[in-house]
Amino acid sequence: QVQLVESGGGLVQPGGSPRLSCAASGIIFSIYRMGWFRQAPGKQRELVARITSGGSTNYLDSVKDRFTISRDNAKNTVSLQMNSLKSEDTAVYYCNAQAFTGGPNYWGQGTQVTVSS
Repeated sequence: QVQLVESGGGLVQPGGSPRLSCAASGIIFSIYRMGWFRQAPGKQRELVARITSGGSTNYLDSVKDRFTISRDNAKNTVSLQMNSLKSEDTAVYYCNAQAFTGGPNYWGQGTQVTVSS
């Protein structure tokens, strides 16, 4: 059974730097590309950052230079370091695992990040 468990969300002040983590089980983690998506109220879910099995990364334009995705294959975890948070970063953040394009998509339950003073 595949499980993706996110942690690290919460209420953050503008300019804050929280770190989200996702612990994966039930998959051969090292071969999966891992991603962080987010969904704000009334908006579609969007890809925030992704890291391939080889370590290549890509980011949503609005978070480039502020967010960093990383993975630890020894611990089966993927993290998202978020810096300089803005109100528009408020959303539920979801961890995603997919072995290849068109393959099964696995999702975590999501963690709320609210940016507010």
